[in-house]
Amino acid sequence: VQLQASGGGLVQAGGSLRLSCAASGRTFSSYVMGWFRQAPGKERELIARISWSSGRTSYADSVKGRFTISRDNAKNTVYLKMDSLEPEDTAGYYCAAWVLGTDPGYWGQGTQVTVSS
Repeated sequence: VQLQASGGGLVQAGGSLRLSCAASGRTFSSYVMGWFRQAPGKERELIARISWSSGRTSYADSVKGRFTISRDNAKNTVYLKMDSLEPEDTAGYYCAAWVLGTDPGYWGQGTQVTVSS
């Protein structure tokens, strides 16, 4: 099983990026897919998640209204569109997959997002 994250980079404040997480190796139809981030000296936080089967989404307050998580079933890929980026969004971003009610069982390798002021 592999989760391959990509799409990070350096962007100015107010800009946008789209992260991708390509999943392979098993069927994730019963899983929740999510994006976590971790900045230096801070705890890892779950910022967005989506049910692979229903498409239901939820967001952390820190990104609500600015970030959008989505999925493409045909491509087995989950996306995180990030708009109105702020320097506080600078972090390593990680995708993960888990069965609802459990801890993440699969992790991507992470992609760095740096937002300059």
